[in-house]
Amino acid sequence: MSTSIQQLESLLARELGRVIIGTDASLHALIIALVARGHVLVQGIPGLGKTLLAKTLARALGGEFKRIQGTADLMPSDITGVSVFDEVTRTFQFRPGPLFADVVLVDEINRTGPKTQSALLEAMEERQVSVERETFALPPEFLLIATQNPREFEGTYPLPESQLDRFMLRLDMQYPSRVAEAEILTRYGGMESAAQLALASVTAIDRSLLAAARADVEAVHVADALSAYVLDLARTSRGHARLALGLSTRGALALLKAARILAALRAGGFVTPDDVKRAAVWVMPHRLVLSPEAALEGATDLDTVQSILAETPVPR
Repeated sequence: MSTSIQQLESLLARELGRVIIGTDASLHALIIALVARGHVLVQGIPGLGKTLLAKTLARALGGEFKRIQGTADLMPSDITGVSVFDEVTRTFQFRPGPLFADVVLVDEINRTGPKTQSALLEAMEERQVSVERETFALPPEFLLIATQNPREFEGTYPLPESQLDRFMLRLDMQYPSRVAEAEILTRYGGMESAAQLALASVTAIDRSLLAAARADVEAVHVADALSAYVLDLARTSRGHARLALGLSTRGALALLKAARILAALRAGGFVTPDDVKRAAVWVMPHRLVLSPEAALEGATDLDTVQSILAETPVPR
């Protein structure tokens, strides 16, 4: 008999599969973010379906969906909201911005200026926004999905480390396989409205499954040796020759949470080192800052994560 979190996985796979072809690689990462109430940074070159993936996930989750297009002239008040004077009541009334939704897609987040990026910090960490000395709570299931192109830098503002650290995980989208790409051409090459029709067919899952899935995760045991292993990975990253900045404490906590969710997905009663290793490729790379020498040598954050995993002794 499948657990609640496995049922959640099955339903999400079904609904995402109505629109997105080849979702297997990203499904577990998205479930980790949902169950852990984390945020997702989707990275990849244009044309790989990053925005469509975010829209489909939002529709599968139900609730209210808002989209923010990242531009250089986007101001903080454009996303948080603004107080407007009401002539009838003779008082200022707060009009919420697009951040006040269950699922918010920030498309091309690195095209927004530093002030607007900073406005997202409070929302992502504390699930609230402050406007004119007042604090407004965001929806309980608030989920931020941001996309960015890592190869085009003209007119962009690189995300600061403090911003990146607030994304629980980064999902790197690659070119699809030949078989998957052939299916994409067959399904969506005939008429322009095919993608919209597929998106309209997505059915929202029962939100109570999320609460049950979180209960499944709470039942997963984490041995002291596993917690020590996560700490060892963090320590190794902080002293690594390729890195100028290693894994933060927030990152170590996210890694342990993600490993626990992966253990629940396989119906395991306890977390194993393999669960930590699988989670590391989503949780760690975007939090690491390469040293100038390593960057010149062509090192990548993903390669460095694999190096850290290889260097750190695995508990028995």
